[in-house]
Amino acid sequence: MKIKVMLAEDQNLVREGLRNLLELSDNIEVVAEVIDGAEVIDGLNKFQPDVLLTDIRMPRMTGIEALKAMREQGIDTPSIILTTFDDHQLVLEGMQAGANGYLLKDVSLESLVNAIESVHRGETLVQPAITERILKGLSSLASKEDDSEVVEELSPKELEVLRLVAGGYSNREISTAIHKSEGTVKNQVSSILEKLGVRDRTQAVLKAINLGLL
Repeated sequence: MKIKVMLAEDQNLVREGLRNLLELSDNIEVVAEVIDGAEVIDGLNKFQPDVLLTDIRMPRMTGIEALKAMREQGIDTPSIILTTFDDHQLVLEGMQAGANGYLLKDVSLESLVNAIESVHRGETLVQPAITERILKGLSSLASKEDDSEVVEELSPKELEVLRLVAGGYSNREISTAIHKSEGTVKNQVSSILEKLGVRDRTQAVLKAINLGLL
C-alpha cells in the first residue's frame, strides 16, 4: 500500500519538481498539494495523508506555524520540513514545533523516499548535513531553552547511540554500526529519551547540544 503524501510549498517549480520526483517512486502517492501554511490544516483533514512534506517559509502562515497549529488541534500526521543551509534558526524552531524530519530542497529521490518511509514508521530523520550545521551553529540558540537538567546520567553506550541519532541515522543503521539488534537499539533510544526527559529524537538532539553532550 502506497504512503500518501501532501505537499505544502508556495513555489510552483519546487512543488512540481517534488511531485514529479515522488511520482517516480512505487511506494509514494502525492494525494494533495497546498501553496501556503494556512491551507495545511484543511488539507490534512480533507485528504488524510500519511506524511506531510512542508516548506518552512510560506505566505500567510509558515510551515512552522502550521506545525504548531497541528499540535494545538491534536493532529499527529508525521511531517518533514524542507529547508536550505540558510535556515539554521528556523530548523531549530521546526524541531521545537514537532517536525519529524528535515531535508534540503535539493534532496535526491532515494533520500526523499527514505525520509518519508522513516517518519511513516515513526522514526525521526535529520539529514546529516543539516545536523552538522545544527551542532556547530545552533548551540547558542539551544542554550536559551530551560533544559539544564538530566533525569539520569547516560551510559557510554547510550552516548554512542545518541551521537549516531544526532548524525541522522535510523535505528536500523545504528544497529549495524554498533553490532546490536534493532530491538536493542530501540530500547536504548527509549532509555535516552526518558533520561533526558524529552518526547522524541529531535528534542533529544536539541537538549544534548544544550547540555554539551554532543
